[in-house]
Amino acid sequence: MKITFNTKNINMINKNARLALIDTAEAIKTDLIQSQTMPFDTGIMQNDSTFVDDKKAIKGVTKIVVDTVYSRKIYFDPEIHVKQGKNPNAKQYYFDDYIVGNKKDLPIKYFKQMLKRRTVQ
Repeated sequence: MKITFNTKNINMINKNARLALIDTAEAIKTDLIQSQTMPFDTGIMQNDSTFVDDKKAIKGVTKIVVDTVYSRKIYFDPEIHVKQGKNPNAKQYYFDDYIVGNKKDLPIKYFKQMLKRRTVQ
């Protein structure tokens, strides 16, 4: 018995999966900002310093990065008290909803939607 693989189709599926992964990370980032859960003072952390790092998408890894010197302290320091003035839902552990909270299934849901959108032609 001889098995042959359609490498062209396999490569296309892999490419669509990588692009869907990047789309998913962008959608989660958008949801995070629209949910107004990130601490917000001047908006630099949320609007200018939060981005999707897709350098390892080929390996199936994307990251939502918050790249400010104080973002780590805000997220991990138990003595921080987040004000909710400009973002009414702001909280210290703003990613927890996507990890263990009520939005933990959202990344999988988004990925399925994004992959379907990219593969249906």
